[in-house]
Amino acid sequence: MSVQQPAERCVDFPVSVVLPAGGTGERTGLQTPKQFCSFLGRPLISYTIQAFERVSWIQSIMVVVAKENMDLMMDIVQRFQHRKVRVVPGGLTRHRSICNGVLALGEEEEEEEEEEERSSSGRPKVVIIHDAVRPFVEEDFLHKIAIAAKEQGAAGAIRPLVSTVIATTSEGYLDHSLERAKFRASEMPQGFTYEVIHQAYQRCTESDFQFGTECLHLALQYCGTNAKLIEGPPTLWKVTYKRDLAAAESIIKETLSRSACVLTGGVTRAETLAEALQKAAGFLEMELDVIPDVKGERARYLFGEWNFIQVSVSHGCLSEVENLLLALEAENRALLHPPVVIWVHLSCSEELSVSQTVAEPAALMDLASKAKLQNILLYGIQLHQSKDEDLWERSVSKVAEMASALIRERSPALAGQLLQA
Repeated sequence: MSVQQPAERCVDFPVSVVLPAGGTGERTGLQTPKQFCSFLGRPLISYTIQAFERVSWIQSIMVVVAKENMDLMMDIVQRFQHRKVRVVPGGLTRHRSICNGVLALGEEEEEEEEEEERSSSGRPKVVIIHDAVRPFVEEDFLHKIAIAAKEQGAAGAIRPLVSTVIATTSEGYLDHSLERAKFRASEMPQGFTYEVIHQAYQRCTESDFQFGTECLHLALQYCGTNAKLIEGPPTLWKVTYKRDLAAAESIIKETLSRSACVLTGGVTRAETLAEALQKAAGFLEMELDVIPDVKGERARYLFGEWNFIQVSVSHGCLSEVENLLLALEAENRALLHPPVVIWVHLSCSEELSVSQTVAEPAALMDLASKAKLQNILLYGIQLHQSKDEDLWERSVSKVAEMASALIRERSPALAGQLLQA
């Protein structure tokens, strides 16, 4: 999942999305439907919505949920400030829910006339249908689906079959198998012109609503529209089982941990340590940008970075960390993901007094507790200056490894700990 801004694609026609999210999640074995299961402080469906909201040319997102989950979904939209979302009640089956979402898009024409801030009006030209539990869809592939749907009337993602498909007899014996090379797995997203998908649902039968699952089939059967099939990337996988939630969390953690920003305050000793950390982090496949602070033009790091390392060389002073936390809070950076702030305190043995060794962990823990309320994770690493070059090099490498691990794991349980390097 891209955390940085995706590459811009040019789409000169209105596109909207329908996200059916009415499933019960029986296969996960959890009481909570999988689309509402949380990791890193956010429900799964919020990550999927974000994947579409960050695409500038998508104008609206219809999230279709079971009636009993309407309030829960509205709370998610409000809490994570999703801007393009409208929540509509679903039906008893998948097709009925998607149909409700498509019909709701048609109703937007009247609503948009009342909203002066909306730059476009009328129904979308293309409707993209996607599963709420596929959070890793990228703009580049959405662009391919949207363009193909506009040109062909319908388009869908496919993937190669992983396993051979076989048919069994009623007695449980092998009947025959299919030649895997001739078949593909139908995936999401799928795109349609509004006219095609709306007409397909107007014409389909009660049996289709009750037992059907494939939207592309409805477009072919009731509109004569033969969909363009586009092979999608491996990231289109669907969260189906409980283990898939752990896999999704791992992917997002990995994406968030690729880089960090090191702040030095413009102090020479801090800059020297930062440059050494930068070199050590390179061996860990992690990119560090070294800057004095996040003021002026450098404030852009507050918007584009999720990890910050504040290097301090004063006598245990946490004011620099406090200023960084205030800046992150002011920009509301903790809304979608928990930012990580690591305070690296460089000290000489002779600088430490008994009172400081007691006060620093207590002050850090207190500050971390307040930061956690804002969904910011604060950790500390204490590094002692050494004149022995080999020992110093090993210590810096250890700091880099510890910082990388803290950033990668993003563990709330370790927040406020002052680790020793």
